[in-house]
Amino acid sequence: MLRVSPAPNLLLSPSPAAARCPLLSPRRTLPFSLPSAGLSVLWRRTETLDNGKLPQRPARLTPHVPRAPPPAPRRGPVSTCLQNYIPPQSLTLSCPVCRQTSILPEKGVAALQNNFFITNLMEVLQRDPECSRPEACNVLESASAATACQPLSCPNHEGKVMEFYCESCETAMCLECTEGEHREHVTVPLRDVLEQHKSALKNQLDAVRNRLPQLTAAIELVNEISKQLTERKNEAVTEISSTFDELEKALHQRKTALITEVENICSTKQKVLQAQLTSLLQGKENIQSSCNFTEQALSHGSATEVLLVQKQMGERVSALARHTFPEHPHENGHLECQVETDGLRRSIQNLGVLITTGTVGHTSVATGEGLRHTLVGQHTTVTVTTKDKDGELVKTGNAALRAEIVSADGVCTEAEVVDNKNGTYEVGYTMRSEGEFTFSLLLYEQPVRGSPFRLRAVKPSDVLQSPDDVKRRVKSPSGGGGHVRQKAVRRPSSMYSTTKKKENPIEDELIYRVGTRGRDKGEFTNLQGISTSSNGRIVVADSNNQCIQVFSNDGLFKMRFGVRGRSPGQLQRPTGVTVDVNGDIIVADYDNRWISIFSSDGKFKSKIGAGRLMGPKGVAVDKNGHIITVDNKACCVFIFQSNGKLVTKFGARGTSDRHFAEKSGANIALEQKLSKSGPVFSPHFVAVNNKNEIVVTDFHNHSVKVYNADGEFLFKFGSHGEGNGQFNAPTGVAVDANGNIIVADWGNSRIQVFDSSGSFLSYINTSADPLYGPQGLALTSDGHVAVADSGNHCFKVYRYLQ
Repeated sequence: MLRVSPAPNLLLSPSPAAARCPLLSPRRTLPFSLPSAGLSVLWRRTETLDNGKLPQRPARLTPHVPRAPPPAPRRGPVSTCLQNYIPPQSLTLSCPVCRQTSILPEKGVAALQNNFFITNLMEVLQRDPECSRPEACNVLESASAATACQPLSCPNHEGKVMEFYCESCETAMCLECTEGEHREHVTVPLRDVLEQHKSALKNQLDAVRNRLPQLTAAIELVNEISKQLTERKNEAVTEISSTFDELEKALHQRKTALITEVENICSTKQKVLQAQLTSLLQGKENIQSSCNFTEQALSHGSATEVLLVQKQMGERVSALARHTFPEHPHENGHLECQVETDGLRRSIQNLGVLITTGTVGHTSVATGEGLRHTLVGQHTTVTVTTKDKDGELVKTGNAALRAEIVSADGVCTEAEVVDNKNGTYEVGYTMRSEGEFTFSLLLYEQPVRGSPFRLRAVKPSDVLQSPDDVKRRVKSPSGGGGHVRQKAVRRPSSMYSTTKKKENPIEDELIYRVGTRGRDKGEFTNLQGISTSSNGRIVVADSNNQCIQVFSNDGLFKMRFGVRGRSPGQLQRPTGVTVDVNGDIIVADYDNRWISIFSSDGKFKSKIGAGRLMGPKGVAVDKNGHIITVDNKACCVFIFQSNGKLVTKFGARGTSDRHFAEKSGANIALEQKLSKSGPVFSPHFVAVNNKNEIVVTDFHNHSVKVYNADGEFLFKFGSHGEGNGQFNAPTGVAVDANGNIIVADWGNSRIQVFDSSGSFLSYINTSADPLYGPQGLALTSDGHVAVADSGNHCFKVYRYLQ
């Protein structure tokens, strides 16, 4: 930073090594006076402030009224550097750091006056140490030596010694200066004010020296962490090497075993074949030799010889003719090796996971009443949100978080840490006794912000009841309002349901449709949500039939489950449905105001969200296994753990980007169309992309909004209309493997496709069988788009080219 400073402050300048060009050295002093607005000021580079900003208080300028021409200045590297830095013919000099401009004399840099105060001080500092005390090695003592060994000359009055100090101007001067331009100012002897400045500077030095132990400790800590990191790296490399060496050894052993087994099988088969071959060869030889002998006897033997061998050879030939030889193979030549490598290759490609995080303790925060207060015997939790060194949220888990709760007498209470795998952690504990405790939260053995906390535990009987608690207990549990059955309204086909307006359709086609209006298996009445599973199933929320129906990817009916009612396990108005990684079917029940979880075969397991949700509509599961549901009536989004514990909640009624729309004039026509089927609120369905970001359709805002996993608004896209990328009340939403977002446009009866940033790509060609008010959307395991065609009381599957 470059700043203007009065000459006396240069007594506090650094050592002679600092007196170099400000454009060439990180710390330097420029011994020139630069004219600025008719005043002579000193341009000096000082240390940058802690916050990196320029000082707010303007520097004082020392008036300079030259009374005699100064001696010719001595020029050096600084002058040369300035001449090279300043453009030719320029009348101003701009600071290369703060860009403050000073006016140069008409003759440029060559006309700049020397600052004799600094020049003299530099000469003193560069003098042989014998002139000053041996211990004068720091800035303060060098300044003392300067004043003790040689008086400083006044730059305005040649030959005059500066012996006085003007407190108003904060500058040193000679006697003539006190009688001239400073005659109305308060001046004191320079030696007196020097002692005062020395004392102030000593106090500042003492204060800054007190930081040295802190810095030393910080250096040791960083070095220790660096050492630990290197050790962990070496351990990881050793583990990787040993693991892959073992795998290589196991592969080699398996290779040897397979080869040995092949050899044994082949040998066994060869023995059987060789035995058969030997028998066949022996029989063939016997037949040939008998035939040859008999033929020779018949051809060349006498009558007597023929008669002598006739009986013997006849019996032998007859025996050979009757003998059964092993003419059919006793073995086959089938021997092959089948090695399934695709799965192994995929496993090898994904083998090994490197776990790390940028989390640090001093920026991470803990929240919750449980940091300060708790009730004895009551389980209490606090949430720790991890951040990196820049204060940015860390969105991955696996950080080493440890909790310590210690009483005054040193007794520790156990605390459990649950990793939510999204950068947040739940710390739970139960105090067994009342009193004051120290609650420490340590990330990698470093305290989080505010840790340790002072925790007080009291008995429940010692807590005063609030009026709200009393009212809550006496309030009648029965609520007003009954179930309003929706009547399906057939909407006219949109202009986008024909091929006439399609300028850039994805050339896909309808694969099949399933369902008609009814209450039997494979029939629907106002179906809403739709989901798919990795094992090739399509799950449909049949809203007005109060059930869930399950089909194969080919559209074949598999099962249905659900009983109408308001008890756990019963369904009153299922609207959203999704399937988690375990195959469990998660259903958003709008009228029961909770989320029901069923096993893959339709058996009720649990419910979550009761007492919190007002009207859950869409539901999805993120990569952490969290259940995300859109509360249509409350105009917000809830995120639950699978056990029902609330992780976070975000959103509210409003018209800003991060809010969900209330009913407004722009929606009157749409609401009139919907009035027969009851009230409609804003957020509808939800999906999660491959970045674990949450995508929500905002029905009345005619847009789609994207939030991060913590509920922080990222961006939105879409507006009201019928053009490409516009919506007339979007409903269902899904995200493909490439991050493209597929949206059901309810009022326009079409399906649009956007990229991950919300830019319009195209739309699904539904002209073969037009949609009428599409609701839920899902991608099947074989890559097709399944849509709940609510107005047609069926679901359809379209071919989709990703």
